[in-house]
Amino acid sequence: MHGLATLLLLLLAGQAEAFRICAFNAHRLTLAKATREQVKDTLVQILARCDIMVLQEVVDSSNKTISFLLQELRRKFDGSRCYGFLNSSQLGRSTYKEKYVYIYRSDKTQVLNFYQYEDKDDLFARAPFVAQFTLPSKILPSVVLVPLHTTPKDVENELNALHEVFLDVAQRWQIKDVILLGDFNADCASLAKKRLSTLLLRTEAGFRWAIADGEDTTVRASTNCTYDRIVLHGEACWGLIRASAAFNFPQSFRLSEEEALGISDHYPVEVELDQAPHRVQPPSLATLLLLSLLLPLLGPQSSTVPDSNPGLCPPTWGRSNP
Repeated sequence: MHGLATLLLLLLAGQAEAFRICAFNAHRLTLAKATREQVKDTLVQILARCDIMVLQEVVDSSNKTISFLLQELRRKFDGSRCYGFLNSSQLGRSTYKEKYVYIYRSDKTQVLNFYQYEDKDDLFARAPFVAQFTLPSKILPSVVLVPLHTTPKDVENELNALHEVFLDVAQRWQIKDVILLGDFNADCASLAKKRLSTLLLRTEAGFRWAIADGEDTTVRASTNCTYDRIVLHGEACWGLIRASAAFNFPQSFRLSEEEALGISDHYPVEVELDQAPHRVQPPSLATLLLLSLLLPLLGPQSSTVPDSNPGLCPPTWGRSNP
């Protein structure tokens, strides 16, 4: 019986939960918007899916919106999860400004480093706010995230300049495993397919686009554009990828188009990373069901597994750049 228990644990260990990294253009997110009941409930459900979420179009000059959302997340899970945040200063060339905000599960990951890219030549409307996070993997203990929300009028130039940001990160931290992500506006009228194919992030070796061309990342039925993207660099990073997709939240949460547009006109995009490279074929559903039926026959077992929620959350940055 003990051998069967060991087998079951090994099989389930092979199905370890993936680490999910997301990016979401939350469409002019303010406190007034976030506190609307349906918006709040849907936003919390979207955020709860992700171990790290990169929010864009956060237009609140304070941190009240993010603090409110973190409070709702903690309430939803009754203290069984810990959350932290890290945000940029307000970015933009005019009176309209946005922040990049990382919301992350601080019981699963921690911030190692961060910096605001110094855009000396004013190449970006909203220069990337770069952050390095730990990962629950011995193969890849950390990864760097580089978010970008391009301006539709200058997509090609900004995306080519994003390659320079990658080079800056690689030199600064001596790291190759980097994920570039966000609302790139990389499709339809903002960037023709012919121009897309000539981008440095397409022609230079080592970059892999996880969100496929042609995958709709927009809410409106009248549009079909792959605006939102995730681009990975580094063999270790790519070797851990389990899945990547746009998350159709209106369909998942049974919202009408009008209701969904009250939250955003974009879908979140996400990538799941495993804790180990894909080497062993996972057990079939039938195998797992059979083992779940056999498990009660094992009787009570003593366990030395530590408490996964000791009641104390690790320190979080909660950083707001001046």
